[in-house]
Amino acid sequence: MSSRRVVITGIGVIAPGGVGTKDFWSLLTEGRTATRRISFFDPSPFRSQVAAEADFDAELHGLTPQEVRRTDRAAQFAVVTAREAAADSGLEFTGVDPHRVGVTVGSAVGATTGLDWEYRTVSDGGRLDLVDHTYAVPHLYDYFVPSSFAAETAWAVGAEGPATVVSTGCTSGLDAVGHGAELVREGTVDVMVAGATDAPISPITVACFDAIKATTPRNDDPEHASRPFDGTRNGFVLGEGCAVFVLEELESARRRGARIYAEVAGYASRCNAYHMTGLRPDGREMAEAVRVALDEARLNPEAIDYVNAHGSGTKQNDRHETAAFKRSLGEHAYRVPVSSIKSMVGHSLGAIGSIEIAASALAMEHGVVPPTANLHTPDPECDLDYVPLTAREHRTDAVVSVGSGFGGFQSAMVLARPERSTA
Repeated sequence: MSSRRVVITGIGVIAPGGVGTKDFWSLLTEGRTATRRISFFDPSPFRSQVAAEADFDAELHGLTPQEVRRTDRAAQFAVVTAREAAADSGLEFTGVDPHRVGVTVGSAVGATTGLDWEYRTVSDGGRLDLVDHTYAVPHLYDYFVPSSFAAETAWAVGAEGPATVVSTGCTSGLDAVGHGAELVREGTVDVMVAGATDAPISPITVACFDAIKATTPRNDDPEHASRPFDGTRNGFVLGEGCAVFVLEELESARRRGARIYAEVAGYASRCNAYHMTGLRPDGREMAEAVRVALDEARLNPEAIDYVNAHGSGTKQNDRHETAAFKRSLGEHAYRVPVSSIKSMVGHSLGAIGSIEIAASALAMEHGVVPPTANLHTPDPECDLDYVPLTAREHRTDAVVSVGSGFGGFQSAMVLARPERSTA
């Protein structure tokens, strides 16, 4: 089996407050928040009424009326960002054997927006016990099968190699890119279009998180509602979005003179086998994922220049992560900058891991660490350097990005400059 090195050569992003990679990065470096009162439907019946919505117009961003008609919002995100990533990479996809180009798309909740809307339509707003299927959109089947996300993305770039969907809850975005990188590394494909998408801001999703009190009820101040690592935090802010990458083998990318954002140097995933939503306070499983990812990258903990945290803004997660960083990085955990972009773009479930990979790669590209917005009152139990409020100029040669998801999933990815020195 070959062991090729895998790099990111193209990035596409749709995020709250920033459609397109340039606007996304501007939002982060300026420390602006994109959280607001939900506008997609009347949120007044719900406990949590705030979210981070993307200002996305499908036709304005290049989708045809037919593409809009047959696809859920999350699939639309994936197609638009795949096209952006392909253009950004400078790779002529028509010149690559399509059987050597693959797609992997992560999603936690699939076509939630479309399914919610179609149920309301066929049930006449929930008034019919026996629904009338004749009112449904003709492509309803595609909403039921998340594999349609991979199919639409493959069609967008002409990929005829492996096409898969990864659904591991809130680590889906990390796991999808990790899986894509492995296919390139082992030689199954030469190019992967990999990332994750979710558009979960719908009544059913809001109701589900209300039921377990996971989302914030801070409805009177949406802009400051997402407060990772802050002592006054009281739940996460739901978001939506997508990030997609072009992954290539390093030497092939160099031969064609591609811009290389970062190498996917290490990746690992673990499960705590403990509780559907609970986390052990010692952070052992996340720490193990970080350790294995570092080993694969052949880097010591001291080589890490920035940690992109899961940082959801729940007390359980923030304290679990803090313990995991101390456990995996040792004393270096107190020296390395750590931040959570969920403070600005919310938690887009399966998509957020890929969006955070984009933020990490751009941090390396620009030598700037994004801040943790709204961090005014640090939690004494979260005593690391969480880059409060303001972005920081900081040369970054290696980054750890982590994710934590319901079901006990814990994932970590190491991005590094290809010319780095290894342990």
